Amino acid sequence: MRRTALLGAAMVGIVTAMLLVTGCTADPAPVIPAGLTVLPVSDRKAAPELRAEKLDGSGTYDLAAAQGDVVVLNFWAQWCGPCVAETDDLVRVYQSTKDSGVAFVGVNVRDDRGQAGDFVTEHQVVYPNVFDPSSKVALAFEVPPTTIPATIILDRQHRVAVFARRAVVADELRTVLAQLAQEQLVQQHG
Repeated sequence: MRRTALLGAAMVGIVTAMLLVTGCTADPAPVIPAGLTVLPVSDRKAAPELRAEKLDGSGTYDLAAAQGDVVVLNFWAQWCGPCVAETDDLVRVYQSTKDSGVAFVGVNVRDDRGQAGDFVTEHQVVYPNVFDPSSKVALAFEVPPTTIPATIILDRQHRVAVFARRAVVADELRTVLAQLAQEQLVQQHG
């Protein structure tokens, strides 16, 4: 009985010490969700030029038009289960960030145009999507996304800042976008 009480008191002491140590840091490191790679600013490379035909056939999407915006590039296909699973999260984050200098572009790969278009309509994907059945857009990146879904996030200078080789969820995407926005403020005022 005494041994259990001592062990319990020791555990409370350890947890309290951990809370004090973590609570006392002046500038805690941002929590990066597992499965996302956030590159330090010094390691970021410029994204390739991106000009591709819009999925809906209405013309050409040009990444240069989003100059100064953080850009979320999501590589997907309508037959990909994890792509379907992340779509609602992507749309929600797009809706909540589109007026704050964040642009989204879907890159449809290895797909049929008609089925991909139906998918965009059915899931109410309102951000631009490009049609890239041969993955030319993906292959233009220095480290191309080799799986779908994959997401590449460009900072405001259009350098590759973040990549995920799995489905993303709204909370983690918001966390990373907030980190990139904060990084921009530090660079401007630092």
